[in-house]
Amino acid sequence: MFSRLYAIVDRACFSDSGALIRHARALLDAGVTLMQHRDKISSPQETLSTARELQRLAAGRARLILNDRADLCLASGCDGVHLGQDDLSVEAARRVVGTHVWIGASTHASAQVTEADRTSADYIAIGPVYSTLSKANPDPVIGLDGIRLARQLTHKPLVAIGGVTRRNCRDVLAAGADSVAVISDLLQEPAKSAEEFLRIFGDLG
Repeated sequence: MFSRLYAIVDRACFSDSGALIRHARALLDAGVTLMQHRDKISSPQETLSTARELQRLAAGRARLILNDRADLCLASGCDGVHLGQDDLSVEAARRVVGTHVWIGASTHASAQVTEADRTSADYIAIGPVYSTLSKANPDPVIGLDGIRLARQLTHKPLVAIGGVTRRNCRDVLAAGADSVAVISDLLQEPAKSAEEFLRIFGDLG
């Protein structure tokens, strides 16, 4: 079963890579089993070094996805790479990482979901569901109706992203998402926050 909580650790939210790693460790200790390392501000060398350390921490406990960079995913031994609309195509990334590594594809509209569904992507992310502060220039909000539409267009695991919190995650899953990607609502007291998400999902059965 695809993990209902997809935790994203974003380098831009932390003072340095050490703080990011401590945050990730707290999430892993709380039971997170799917995590993305997102870093749009560091050098490739720094991103690779942090990814390797996160992969060491996650090994045997969680699947670690690296954002954007198929080459660094391969070099760090991460379990997957997540691609945005402006990154490598899914099939180009597949040629880099091989068939054993997960590939996720970001989408923001129904046409993009349909296109991603035709690829070898292992899962499709859709959003932003709600307004979010995690991106400087976010795409238009799709709302719960956007999730419902996306659900009709693909049988691949669907990850909802953008403004998802403990308060609204039940509604997001009920609309058809298999998983919720979360950055901001895990920043404060990460272990406690992750445990509360996991408790909510456990109550849903």
